[in-house]
Amino acid sequence: MPYLTVLPTSLFRSISMHFSDGQVPDEYRRYIGWKVTLICVVAAALVLTLVVAISMGAARIPFTDVVSSLIGGAVSKRFEIIVWNIRLPQALTAIVAGAGLAVAGTAMQSILRNPLGSPFTLGISHAAAFGAALSVMVLDGGIMTSSQADTVNITSPYVTTGIAFVFSLAAAGVIVAVSRLRGSTPEIMVLTGVALGALFTAGTMFLQFFADDVQLAAMVFWTFGDTARASWSELGVVSVVTVICSAYFFANGWNYNAIDAGDETAKGLGVRVERVRMIGMLLASMLTAVIIAFLGIIGFVGLVVPHMARRVIGSDHRFLLPASILSGGLLLLVSDTAARLILAPHVLPVSVLTAFMGAPVFIYLIIRGQRR
Repeated sequence: MPYLTVLPTSLFRSISMHFSDGQVPDEYRRYIGWKVTLICVVAAALVLTLVVAISMGAARIPFTDVVSSLIGGAVSKRFEIIVWNIRLPQALTAIVAGAGLAVAGTAMQSILRNPLGSPFTLGISHAAAFGAALSVMVLDGGIMTSSQADTVNITSPYVTTGIAFVFSLAAAGVIVAVSRLRGSTPEIMVLTGVALGALFTAGTMFLQFFADDVQLAAMVFWTFGDTARASWSELGVVSVVTVICSAYFFANGWNYNAIDAGDETAKGLGVRVERVRMIGMLLASMLTAVIIAFLGIIGFVGLVVPHMARRVIGSDHRFLLPASILSGGLLLLVSDTAARLILAPHVLPVSVLTAFMGAPVFIYLIIRGQRR
């Protein structure tokens, strides 16, 4: 079988354990092979899109020059600076952020057993926005100054990032704490997240009401999700957190499959549902908080991508998680590239495009849920 060359041996070993004779039927091999092949196709599309994204912009770089620069070949000094100092960090940040938000959304939807579960809908993004606004106005950590080009620059970005991160984790902690007090049911988690989102939104509006013009511009500017903010150091931090959290989600793929069948079924199979739910919720929230703290609010990626991947590849988390990671990176990379080009030479924040894309899908999910 040609598909077997791309399938990990450990995967077939785990699959074969579910058959009495230890032999995997050919039909099942083809079925699994199709899923893995599809994941490989998305990965190849992601790599190709990365090169195309780097080549496009105000200064067009030939495709061959981009490839040559990435593999260490000889290119002009101007192209090398554009590739390695400007476009490559931004493109990789879009991939990592999209992958992190997507895998966090996938885990949350499984943990909560709710198709509307995502970092954005649970109030974590709103908590980060409030933390940034508080830092700008009260702690003077993110006061903005107007430059000669009439742009807004953050004078102390790490203070703003740190405060936003703290409030994001605080929101996740409240959700987990309330769930432990009242029982970790999906409904309680979602309702707690909605309430927190409303609370932090009201707090942000309160701060904005008393802010002066410069502070108000600072708060609004921070809420725009923009991958261009991250340098190589920020990219490294986000990447490390994304890899660690994704590894945990992969390790619990079978547990999430069992939870999808119902809490009682999962408990009957030996899954410690409450513990898996709490730890998964905390890690997904931490991953989202890190991304939002560095890049600003990028909504709906964690909501839309898992549904897109699930519709194509199914609900088996052994394949849904990698498909969501790759699809999330691809989607945000494409959106970020379009945001750079659609109003060139002006750069549109990528969060604007993701909101335009995600809002109709969000409404569709609500309507579909009501019909059911």
